[in-house]
Amino acid sequence: MPRFYLDHALEIGTHCELPEDLSHHISVLRLKVGDTITLFNGRGGEFNATLSLIEKRRVTADVKTFDAREAEPGHALTLAQALPEGSKMDWVIEKAVELGVTAIQPLIAARSVVRLNDERANKKLMHWRSIVASAAAQCGRNRLPSVAMPQAFSSWIDQHDLHPRIVLSPRGQQSLTHWAKHRPPQAITLIIGPEGGLSETEEQAAVARGALCLSMGSRVLRTETAGIAAMAALHALWGEF
Repeated sequence: MPRFYLDHALEIGTHCELPEDLSHHISVLRLKVGDTITLFNGRGGEFNATLSLIEKRRVTADVKTFDAREAEPGHALTLAQALPEGSKMDWVIEKAVELGVTAIQPLIAARSVVRLNDERANKKLMHWRSIVASAAAQCGRNRLPSVAMPQAFSSWIDQHDLHPRIVLSPRGQQSLTHWAKHRPPQAITLIIGPEGGLSETEEQAAVARGALCLSMGSRVLRTETAGIAAMAALHALWGEF
């Protein structure tokens, strides 16, 4: 059944008009009046709705039933990802949402090639949040992970975090999987460096503030691979798969 994110309050019995982008998507899918779709607003659960009107630029639907189904992991997982080059961040966000990330914190590290002024950062943030909504619709999640404004690594690492922080680094003396095997499922923050990794100064600053420095094994993973591989490993070890 086609699923769509709709940023509106939804209730059984509501007659709602869909925004133009969803109307276009429904036309592309060649759906017809009377077809059933799923709507979710990111606040938990999902609604089944019946298409009641389909015109060139206007589509309406009647909300019929509610399902409290959730697809969230049993532990919160924040991905603190240093900004990679080009469109790699889009891919990271999409895959992280599919794997159940709870929150995403973009970071600007010393070796980050990408530098964003306030205007570009705001545009990027809107773009990333749209990717989150699309990925959640595709993978069946009914809650949207948060995406924060990009921050400099040096200022972000000084902030207090209730969750354990893990820096993934080739310099780590213990592997992430070894650490996770001996821990119960828990909320954590994964810190991923950019191309070239975090600087030694940044890693030392993280460790000095309580972060664990762990490795992903003998091979060096790309920045867009490391966080996704780590999330998948944790889910496998902690029973999410």
